[in-house]
Amino acid sequence: MSRGVGRVVSLAFAAAVIVVWAFTLRPQALGGPAMFVAVRGSSMLPTYEHGDLVVVQSAAAYRVGEVVAYRVPAGHIGAGKIVIHRVIGGGATEGFTLQGDHNTAPDPWHPKRADMVGLARWRLPNAGRLIALVRQPVILAGLASAFVVTVFLARPPRPRSSNGRVRQRLVG
Repeated sequence: MSRGVGRVVSLAFAAAVIVVWAFTLRPQALGGPAMFVAVRGSSMLPTYEHGDLVVVQSAAAYRVGEVVAYRVPAGHIGAGKIVIHRVIGGGATEGFTLQGDHNTAPDPWHPKRADMVGLARWRLPNAGRLIALVRQPVILAGLASAFVVTVFLARPPRPRSSNGRVRQRLVG
């Protein structure tokens, strides 16, 4: 394959990846349909485990049996917190009834359509734990330091003359 064809194929592949990302995985914060929710606790066992990362996408409607992420409605304890549970009843206007698969009772809240974050699409086992680890200040500082050291060491060496001195570049 010639360089030109290889370059075109590479650019086409990159464009395809960007288009797929834009329509499926682009975060809601960037105007996209997806949100990434780290599972905490055991309320969704065996479907989801503590530390899993679930990709949720906004949907036009939510039906009984689907796993969704929603924000605890305003005026309630935990308002704004994102919960991932299964729809067991209700609807968009009167509010949904939700319950964790491992819970014995439904949630005390009845979120409306505006409170719904999205429908669970994909599960990434333990990815939520990894994200929580990287968000710790000590780990974040270590990663930033490693990046700076890598950039510093990856710089090309300055040109030297035959006597070992760094050559000065003349500007003018």
